[in-house]
Amino acid sequence: MKSTNIKYEYKSIKGEFMFEFISHNEDETKKIAACLAKKLENGDIVVLSGDLGSGKTKFTEGFLSHWGLDNEISSPTFTIVNEHKKDNTNIYHLDVYRLADMGEFYSIGGTEYFTNGICVIEWGELIEDLLPKNYIKIKFTKDEHDDSIRYLNFTAYGERLENVIKELQSKI
Repeated sequence: MKSTNIKYEYKSIKGEFMFEFISHNEDETKKIAACLAKKLENGDIVVLSGDLGSGKTKFTEGFLSHWGLDNEISSPTFTIVNEHKKDNTNIYHLDVYRLADMGEFYSIGGTEYFTNGICVIEWGELIEDLLPKNYIKIKFTKDEHDDSIRYLNFTAYGERLENVIKELQSKI
């Protein structure tokens, strides 16, 4: 496997910790996700943002692999949420792309997932105003010249999650 290129920077203006992983293939994307999953706990939220085909589902597959659930991945586009339970941990994989508005998220009890387990939310930028103040946002971008390369731009909101990301970048 190629070594993963890691760049990071701290933006003190907004109090946000930001850095970028460069993934050269799907396996690296899944490895980054599995390493992140090891560091999270109930109440943590990961928002995945990016174009169709940018790597959000592969990331989620890698994330679930930490609990041996990678074979259970399916897109929750029509069900909105897939619930998994492993080792006393609830993992919620949400896809809010098809929601009409934030009110619809409230009506399905969406905010209750935030405190009952670990949430991975595809298209989470659509409900960002409803998120608690502490979460991780990952923006996926395809490379313009190499279709297998993805840029994963992490932003951590909250000191504990900032520390999670700092630890993560040292483990990859």
